[in-house]
Amino acid sequence: MADTTTGRGRWLSGWDPEDEDAWDRGGHRIARRNLILSVLAEHIGFSVWTLWSVLVLFMSPAIGLGFNPGEKFLLVATPTVVGALLRLPYSYAVTRFGGRNWTIFATSILLVPALLALYFVQRPGTPLWVFLVIGATAGVGGGNFASSMTNITAFYPQRHQGWALGLNAGGGNLGVAAVQLVGLAVISLAGNTHPSYVAAVYLPLVVAVALLAAWKMDNVDAVRTEPGAQREAARHRDTWWISLLYIGTFGSFIGYGFAFGLVLQNEFGSTPLEAVGYTFLGPLLGSFSRPLGGRLADRKGGARVTLWNFLGMAAGTVVLIVAASMHSFALFIGGFTALFVLSGIGNGSTYKMIPAVFAKKAEDEVTSGHDASGAFARARRLSGAVIAIAGAVGALGGAAINFAFKLSYTNGSSSGIPAFVVFLGYYALCVAVIRFVYLRPVSTGGGHAAKSAKKASRV
Repeated sequence: MADTTTGRGRWLSGWDPEDEDAWDRGGHRIARRNLILSVLAEHIGFSVWTLWSVLVLFMSPAIGLGFNPGEKFLLVATPTVVGALLRLPYSYAVTRFGGRNWTIFATSILLVPALLALYFVQRPGTPLWVFLVIGATAGVGGGNFASSMTNITAFYPQRHQGWALGLNAGGGNLGVAAVQLVGLAVISLAGNTHPSYVAAVYLPLVVAVALLAAWKMDNVDAVRTEPGAQREAARHRDTWWISLLYIGTFGSFIGYGFAFGLVLQNEFGSTPLEAVGYTFLGPLLGSFSRPLGGRLADRKGGARVTLWNFLGMAAGTVVLIVAASMHSFALFIGGFTALFVLSGIGNGSTYKMIPAVFAKKAEDEVTSGHDASGAFARARRLSGAVIAIAGAVGALGGAAINFAFKLSYTNGSSSGIPAFVVFLGYYALCVAVIRFVYLRPVSTGGGHAAKSAKKASRV
């Protein structure tokens, strides 16, 4: 393992996280340093991505920006869609330019949506289409997730990836809660007529994180993938099964994170201060629970943890339907908070399934007589590609949640119950997929062999 400096930045050549001797000699320290900086960069990216979930709470006739609920839900859905679409090219960019180099660029470009938001929210009468364009530029923050996760898979051995990916994603997800805490501080200290202050907070933070990435992060040869890895991954059924599950976990987390404040305003008539005072708690707990999901999946199996998690999410959604019917604010907050926690756990356990599924395929190839090193190298390459695809599809689920709320609250109804019923049906679908695709017993001739096959079929 060598540290090589080129015109394109600092590169670590010969990096192999599965080499236990190199890992013990110092590889784990290099991985930890890059993980910490990756978390910081992803955290800022998530904050800028979800910036509009806070800014829309300030928008009112009092500041010359009196948009209706449907327009506000459309505005918060826009960065979600763009962020989802950018995840595939962002993931590829890491393999082309290197994790350190791309992190510097991807962090620095966050200045664009932050500056645009800072300027235009101070302009009364600005039309909706201008804010939709600005919201679209904030989508670059959502792309950071895919590049960060793809990069971190190259630093950690498979046995530690559940924890490392969970920690990386969980720290990034904290950006959703952080921006809402900033909004709470602004409303508490300056009132609800100064949304520009929220955007202003992130300008120096973006600059600081970009400089830290330039100073301490590394590029790794191992993250480079052969052309066509994403096309190859797209031909695997597991890619789309896992993407469907990730819509239910991450799509729920980011969709609820964007929509929660607006839902409280429309469901219970909450003021901006009341709304933002509660909206940070769910994303905060959901972010902390994501590494827990990865750790549980490392120990118990990603499919098993994800199955029980979706059952819990279905139960939480039933609580929301009951709370909305009873118009119980306390029960509604409790149900939503539980959904955030469970979606965080599910994010970690679902992502753990990706390397586990392809490692199992590699083991099957080796058992069939194929070369071991080639089989496992292919598994790692495909895992990185599937992480990107699932991340992109899952983020689109967040946009679908916001569109569901938009229809629910603008279709002659003042209740989100129709949307919750749809979400409940989707969670039931996810339970069925896990049960019959990843936890399905494999019948064999003998009792002991049947048990072994059943165990081997689980991931």
